[in-house]
Amino acid sequence: MYVRNAWYVASWTQDLEAGKPFAIDILGEPIVIWRNEQGVLTALEDRCIHRLAPLSLGRCEGDKIRCMYHGFLYERDGRVAEIPGQDKVPETARIKSYPVVDRHSWIWVWMGAPELADETLIPPAVGFDNPDYILGRGQLDYDAEARLINDNLCDFSHLTFVHAESFGPGEQFAISTPTVAPLDRGVRFSRWIEASPGRKRAAGNGAPSDTWRTYDYLIPGVLVMTGGDYPVGYAKARDYAPPHIDDAIGGVTFTSQAVTPMTEKISRYFFSWGPHVRHGDEKVRDLLMNLAAKAFAEDKTMIEAQQKIIDKTDAPRVLPSAHDRGVTMFNRLVERLAKEEQQRDASAA
Repeated sequence: MYVRNAWYVASWTQDLEAGKPFAIDILGEPIVIWRNEQGVLTALEDRCIHRLAPLSLGRCEGDKIRCMYHGFLYERDGRVAEIPGQDKVPETARIKSYPVVDRHSWIWVWMGAPELADETLIPPAVGFDNPDYILGRGQLDYDAEARLINDNLCDFSHLTFVHAESFGPGEQFAISTPTVAPLDRGVRFSRWIEASPGRKRAAGNGAPSDTWRTYDYLIPGVLVMTGGDYPVGYAKARDYAPPHIDDAIGGVTFTSQAVTPMTEKISRYFFSWGPHVRHGDEKVRDLLMNLAAKAFAEDKTMIEAQQKIIDKTDAPRVLPSAHDRGVTMFNRLVERLAKEEQQRDASAA
């Protein structure tokens, strides 16, 4: 079950060339996206109404796209503008169009009712146009349902075990639980780790520090996280309240991550990460991205293996632990919003 009235990440801005169709499935729906020479985006159903050929194999003609099977030409709103060899175009010759937005270096597609598309609901990620951070990026395709990746990102206790050879966070994430708070369209996680062992990768000096991490996990499956290292004793002096970023002695980074359910059991995972300009440079960014590539491959291995076991299990059930509070909160939010959408659709029908 997924929320449809939400913005899903379809692509990196940098990967969408002007005049070149891009294909992706989101929630099982084939979509073609293109940008004209003026930068205007269009997203349509990737299915010609004539013989169901993919428009992503077509040719962009300004704002329009032509199916290169039999030449049907489509407007940005999905209407057929031209049928070769035929003067009259039926009024019913139309395919689905989707609201689409370029923001935070991602292309976002609204999968719900077009009239409800609200750009203020785009999660506040940090893109490459933000001058405060030096970012790297990557993506992975999972042979697993998106929900399992969402669960993984809402429970960082796995860092101690899955990422023992990459992040190497020690036992803190397994033996302590974060502060978890509900948001209108997500869940907020935050925690202090006092006198954290020296983290040469982030702080640069390897000295112990009080480490702060906070992230929001937002509908439909987007993580935005920041944090930093502070002098030992800082957390207690602030009575464990959130810190002032200007007090950080190092390790201030930002990561944006997005999970897109392509089909029932294929998902695409986008991620960016990098240091604040006052706490790192391109070398730090590259170090972080190399670390991320190793760590996120560890997640992929575990989650794909988990999916295989689930598929072999009759009526699979899980046994929640103390760390599952945030997972439960997010999943219940998804269920509530999805049910409200279904009720709205039923009333409209």
